[in-house]
Amino acid sequence: MSILISPDTKIMVQGITGAFGGKHAGLSIDYGTQVVAGVTPGKGGQTFEHGDVKVPIFNTVAEAAAATGASVSTIFVPPPFAADAILECVDAKIDLAVAITEGIPVKDMIRVKRAMEGSKTRLLGPNCPGVVTPGEGPDSSGGCRIGIAPGYIHKKGHVGVVSRSGTLTYEAVYQLTVKDIGQSTCVGIGGDPVNGTSHLDIIKLFNEDPETHGIILIGEIGGNAEVEAARWIKDNCTKPVAGFIAGATAPPGRRMGHAGAIVGGAEDTAEAKIKVFRECGIEVAETPSDMADALLRSAKAKGIELS
Repeated sequence: MSILISPDTKIMVQGITGAFGGKHAGLSIDYGTQVVAGVTPGKGGQTFEHGDVKVPIFNTVAEAAAATGASVSTIFVPPPFAADAILECVDAKIDLAVAITEGIPVKDMIRVKRAMEGSKTRLLGPNCPGVVTPGEGPDSSGGCRIGIAPGYIHKKGHVGVVSRSGTLTYEAVYQLTVKDIGQSTCVGIGGDPVNGTSHLDIIKLFNEDPETHGIILIGEIGGNAEVEAARWIKDNCTKPVAGFIAGATAPPGRRMGHAGAIVGGAEDTAEAKIKVFRECGIEVAETPSDMADALLRSAKAKGIELS
């Protein structure tokens, strides 16, 4: 099993006619993802072509969903228009909107967050690398790749990965794969201060998934989402969990990369989060290169096989 998406999931791409959206739509098609529609206002009726695959383009998300059955949208829309692109998914009752766009104004995301309350649509991101459920084929092809993650580093298996950082997601996945440990689903939730799906949301999904046997949780300074997830894990999760917190050397009060990586409270620092992780029984990776080994240590302690 997997969470959020599967090889059968039908995908639309908002912004498929742009250079970045078109490039990653093509890479997802190569991976085996069912990209069935594109959305670009004013270009409805045109076709996006990648090799032998021809993807119809629609003017609106609602039209694309009705015509193709797409239930997930990937958003590669420029920042000034990305919030409205997300809200279009909400209006069309799309199951999952994955916002790759970086730099969406915070006030726009506050508006989106309020509008999404009680809606059917789940938002992943913004400013995230997306989500990958690996397949059985060569380089894990035949799965579902949504976003910008390099599909070939993945391997089908039983470890769930959730992270605020795209590059650290890739690092954890690659470490697992070279150790012949596959992944169930790998989720980048994004590094912006106002986002959709949280660490805890994904941890709960992994905990409920019988095919996810272990979890890597990657966080960073800023906010208390990792602490919230860790305390829930202590009380509810019996699966081995390894954690890494980036930003231990960041100067106080300075933004480091992600818009959400600003230390504002006592639980926002790397030291505080690492302390809570250890108190909650999460095996902590001291460096990024130790993430897969940390999970193996946790699994060994619990007598759980990951491969």
